[in-house]
Amino acid sequence: MGLSSFLKLIPEYRDYVWGGDRLRPGHNPTAEAWVVWEGDRIETGALAGKTLGKAALEFGADLLGQRVLARSGLRFPILVKLLDCSQWLSLQVHPNDEQAIKLEGSAQFGKTEAWHILDAQPDSKLIAGLKPNTSADELADDIRNGTVAEKLQYVSAARGETIFMPAGTLHALGPGLFVYEVQQTSDLTYRVYDWGRPQTETRRLHIEKSIQVTRADFSSPVIPPPVCGDGTREVLVQCEYFTLELLAAATHPIELDTKNETFHTITMIEGKARLQTETERIELAKYETALIPASLGAYQYYPLEDCRALKASA
Repeated sequence: MGLSSFLKLIPEYRDYVWGGDRLRPGHNPTAEAWVVWEGDRIETGALAGKTLGKAALEFGADLLGQRVLARSGLRFPILVKLLDCSQWLSLQVHPNDEQAIKLEGSAQFGKTEAWHILDAQPDSKLIAGLKPNTSADELADDIRNGTVAEKLQYVSAARGETIFMPAGTLHALGPGLFVYEVQQTSDLTYRVYDWGRPQTETRRLHIEKSIQVTRADFSSPVIPPPVCGDGTREVLVQCEYFTLELLAAATHPIELDTKNETFHTITMIEGKARLQTETERIELAKYETALIPASLGAYQYYPLEDCRALKASA
């Protein structure tokens, strides 16, 4: 049958201690907006009212794409968040696919992710791995003793930069950062250190599991902002789980095509644009997100003003 509608998604919000007020002004703290998630409800199009996960189960390759279906089955495979950081997030690490199954069960995915910095205060920093020449034994001792902060790789962060974070990399976002994050569909997070905040039922440390999955030799370089012309697309990160691209346009549209292989998700980060085919169209404002089903095929990203968007696909 195929799906021929653009699907605007309704985000879900998470309120954590480190959040700010950029995502929902007046509702502080709001830490995360889950803008593409299997639990998000679809606002527009033929599937309005369904969750993205149920739509994937019902429509299979028409929504997900043949390539995605063959690789990861009917579960919606990625999660996209916006994160507003007013304090340090916990220092954490994620397992890879094999470790996730071993430690948490056969239905689990690992968690490789990437960050794109939407905004940053001048002194903002993040943690992306460990200092060179840190041994696995040293790392295990430091995690158990709560002294791991001495071994961390601190990085200055600026607007437009991107960081790829493979599973196994110790990482944390710092105060003043506003971040787009794309990751595998997984909520497996092992907290290593939480800056002296007391442990609670929902914020526990996972010392032994984090030792099992952390790679002492992993650190992640910062990818500088690309130079974009009018009507251009730039690949920021490409890995086996997702591809993240930046779309930039002021007057020239960008031609895109799912080719029935995978879905696309588009999140506006500046300005306004219209997604359109000969028969379908939808407008997106800043921080709004749409999903393009795999069976929709060719479409156009048409700028309504100087605009930029992040496009994620699996």
